[in-house]
Amino acid sequence: MNNPTLAGVLEILRGSVWVDLTHTFHTDIPHSPAFEPASRTVVSTIERGADGALTGFLSHDYRHVGQWGTHVDPPAHFVPGLRHQDDIPVTEMVLPLAVIDVRRHVRADPDYAVTDDDLAQWENRNGRIPAGSFVALRTGWSSRWPSQEKMLNPGPDGLFHYPGWSREVLTTLFEDRGATACGHETTDTDTGISVSRGDSSLERYVLGTDHYQIELMANLDQVPESGAVIVATWPKALRGSGFPARVFAIYQKDE
Repeated sequence: MNNPTLAGVLEILRGSVWVDLTHTFHTDIPHSPAFEPASRTVVSTIERGADGALTGFLSHDYRHVGQWGTHVDPPAHFVPGLRHQDDIPVTEMVLPLAVIDVRRHVRADPDYAVTDDDLAQWENRNGRIPAGSFVALRTGWSSRWPSQEKMLNPGPDGLFHYPGWSREVLTTLFEDRGATACGHETTDTDTGISVSRGDSSLERYVLGTDHYQIELMANLDQVPESGAVIVATWPKALRGSGFPARVFAIYQKDE
């Protein structure tokens, strides 16, 4: 389409595939053991009066940490002085999506961390990661949802065993490729073994570059490695340190 109008772009989007990358959240979902369980109580309900007419309205009181369910981690979550969630502009919420698939490695080794070779193979197939991209790590780990036990995967050694990023790949993405954000299916940026030992250095690195991340993503197996667009949104809480997000991808069907 030459010089498409916004109406024309919308028509293209309506004919594309839309994939929800967000887990439905409730009080019993998997979460970091650093956080207390959530609660939800009914504040008011809809009633039917003697005359049959409806009165009142349904409302709930939600109590949970910001990092609940599929959620955004803004830079200020780990690094004082950097951006909070309300500082991130909407222009950073609609991005090209690149998905690095390491499911084969994770099936053999749940402690797997993505490597430079995984990134090189992606770029051999798809070209260089576009600047301004959202890069997601597809591990297949979201298939373990909604089991807390399976998501954390504790072993007899007392450590959690789940996959994660590596410093080498993250450095390339943010310092060389110009990525805008990253995301993953697990509760943490770092591998479970690292987190179990109190090491969250990779999350601190990502947020320290003044970029955001999305954790506990869903349905990454339903989007292509390249060619999709991601929309990541969240409430604009003043000086917020993280919040449940609604994230989805759009891609065009093959002709």
